[in-house]
Amino acid sequence: MSESRSWWVLAVLAALGVLLYLLAPVLTPFMVAALLAYMGDPLVDRLEAWRVPRTLAVAIVFLVLTTVAVLALLVLVPMLQRQVVVLVQKLPGYLEWLQHTALPWFSATLGVPGINLDLELLRNALQGHWIEAGGVVRRVVGAVTQSGLALALWLANLVLIPVVTFYLLRDWDLLVERVRALIPRRLEPEVVQLARESDQVLAAFLRGQLLVMSALAVIYATGLQLVGLDLALLIGLLAGVVSFVPYLGFIVGIVVAGTAALMQFHDPVYLGYVAAVFAVGQAVEGWLLTPWLVGDRIGLHPVAVIFAVLAGGQLFGFFGVLLALPVAAVVMVLLRYAHQRYRDSGLYAAESNEP
Repeated sequence: MSESRSWWVLAVLAALGVLLYLLAPVLTPFMVAALLAYMGDPLVDRLEAWRVPRTLAVAIVFLVLTTVAVLALLVLVPMLQRQVVVLVQKLPGYLEWLQHTALPWFSATLGVPGINLDLELLRNALQGHWIEAGGVVRRVVGAVTQSGLALALWLANLVLIPVVTFYLLRDWDLLVERVRALIPRRLEPEVVQLARESDQVLAAFLRGQLLVMSALAVIYATGLQLVGLDLALLIGLLAGVVSFVPYLGFIVGIVVAGTAALMQFHDPVYLGYVAAVFAVGQAVEGWLLTPWLVGDRIGLHPVAVIFAVLAGGQLFGFFGVLLALPVAAVVMVLLRYAHQRYRDSGLYAAESNEP
């Protein structure tokens, strides 16, 4: 590639980056729709293989996924709301236990000076934060409801996502073929191979890892509920969500659940029950869920995933969070390709002429 052409490519990439930054709020519903269509396309293709017409297959998949999402929200939101109320009601008792039982035990066991907490100050601070958070929510809701334009935009985005998802899902294969037809013929084999590798990485993460996270959340929440933990659903969802980083869900979940169990039951025996729940979850994940749903195709280092999500959110907001993983998957494939090209080059294989 000549120097002038390289500058043109860099200029185009810079212009695209600026355009994405400026249009991020507008592009967010389209990005959500594209991710949903991408995850639903294999199901549509499978129905097509059974000789179901494409449009009917899209309608079936769309209806099933929408029904599952609505039912999940109708079930989860009230349950989470009740657990948040329980947490707020029992927080003063937890603070009392922390001050009069947990901290003296740590001081006596570790031989460190006593740690005193100002419970009244903590209560006031927590109460102030809850009031402040409620005020922010009320102001946001009030601004949305009082501004006709803001309410109309919010409703438009809400309606736009399923509509765009349906049309993208229906025409997904056609769009992919049209993009492929635009690739210069000389570069097509190489670009198609890179695209396939990117698709494998991204599919393994988005489709496989999301299923693993959901399954672990169900396992942890159900197990903690059987233990009798009041905050089982909240802690189970937390552990499931952060489990995209290996062992992070296990560590965060067992620490938070163990602390909650001690505060609720005041009996160390329940630590063993909590540990058993998370041990079962880890065993199921390692022996069944990850090999079956994800395999060894991800190739995305957990640190790279965390950095991509945080960097995308910092640069482009929620749109950047949605864009982070697809971009990270493509970048990872390109880096592996560049590394292989370097290993195959004469620069790497050349032997030194020094005596």
